[in-house]
Amino acid sequence: MSTTTIQPSQKELFGQPIGLYVLFFTEMWERFSYYGMRAILVLYLVAQTDLENAGLGWTNGDALALYGWYTMMVYVMSIPGGFIADKFLGQKKSVLVGGIFLLFGHSILAVEQMWAFYTGLVLIVCGVGMLKPNISTMVGGLYKKGDIRRDKGFTIFYIGINVGAFLSSLIVGYVGEVYGWHYGFGLAGIGMGLGILQYVLGQKYLTHVGNFLGASQNEEEKALMNKPLTKIEKDRVIVLLISFLLVIVFWGAFEQAGGLMNIYTMEKTDRMLMGWLIPASWFQSLNAMFIIFLGTSVALFWAKRKLKGKVSTSLYKMILGLIIMGTGFFFMTGATAQYEATGSSAMYWLVLAYLFHTIGELCLSPVALSFITKLAPVKYASIMMGVYFAMTGFGSKLAGLLGEWSESLGEYTIFTGIAVFCVVLGSLVLLVRKKLEVLTHGVEDEEVEMH
Repeated sequence: MSTTTIQPSQKELFGQPIGLYVLFFTEMWERFSYYGMRAILVLYLVAQTDLENAGLGWTNGDALALYGWYTMMVYVMSIPGGFIADKFLGQKKSVLVGGIFLLFGHSILAVEQMWAFYTGLVLIVCGVGMLKPNISTMVGGLYKKGDIRRDKGFTIFYIGINVGAFLSSLIVGYVGEVYGWHYGFGLAGIGMGLGILQYVLGQKYLTHVGNFLGASQNEEEKALMNKPLTKIEKDRVIVLLISFLLVIVFWGAFEQAGGLMNIYTMEKTDRMLMGWLIPASWFQSLNAMFIIFLGTSVALFWAKRKLKGKVSTSLYKMILGLIIMGTGFFFMTGATAQYEATGSSAMYWLVLAYLFHTIGELCLSPVALSFITKLAPVKYASIMMGVYFAMTGFGSKLAGLLGEWSESLGEYTIFTGIAVFCVVLGSLVLLVRKKLEVLTHGVEDEEVEMH
């Protein structure tokens, strides 16, 4: 009688590879650092210089302009990050290098000097560019082709992202607003340090994913990498590129959260609750909180819908996600209308807006990550993931521009315009969905339950 020894990298927990949870906590702490900094960045920029907790005293327009450029570059750098992983380091080492960049970047921001501020931002941009696309590609590498657990695994991974975002908005946001902006930035750095530590300790569960193949490939593998794309691969790339247009619009709207909606929360929302003023940055945690509570339910909804034979393709989910998220901005229309009428807007408008944004995000973002790992040619896996995050970056720059335009057009026009555009665009793409899905050549029809 023979027995089979299960290698550490192959072990499972709750029906998923243990490596998923290592990447879960790595990304959780990376997002803790990033979203903690994001929650207070614009607030720090616009805080007046004569306050006890002094900021830089920038205008809203200037602050949103920097926010747009910063959030764009954070994700655009995913393209060289993916290229470096594919050609030189492999995904696993690239994630570690990115984490180290982030640790130094957030730590330097704790220094109260302008050179430190800009140096920290540059290091964070480089760090996210190295870490973000490659850790997502590693998640996809945990699953064999056609494994139906892939989407569920990405949703679990996505919950990890938002546990970090939720905690950081509360903790880093509170420390930054109450005790000092630079203490908040430093605290974000501590979170990244914890992420690096557990990633290093969990390497035994990641031995089969994210490795650099360049030096170890045999001649047959090298020939495969140099082989031109097939007709099927080209069609699938076309679908991915079209889906990226949805991504740009989605994040152009969604990223108002850290910019215009963040400033609106601080300046025009009645944040008093039982005599206590809620920090403006805390509203950034609503999105993450809703994802933690609703993430699994949304994933189960789509899984059950698929088993019943109803439409549940990735492209359908992404289109629906854009429409739902756009609908959430109609609540911000209500908020601005109330402010214009009474001089203040209620908190429930923000809560409802973030709820719809979250449901839309759950339909689009984790699904898009999984969609790329299904359709992207193997030799371009990391680069295509990098392009996806670059599209996220362009969306973030668009968000910054829309925020700047609000100074001349007004928040009512911007919020309502975003809502209408997202709903109309999503509806139009929905009309041609079936034609686009033909170009995937049945990649999602191959999915089966695997254990």
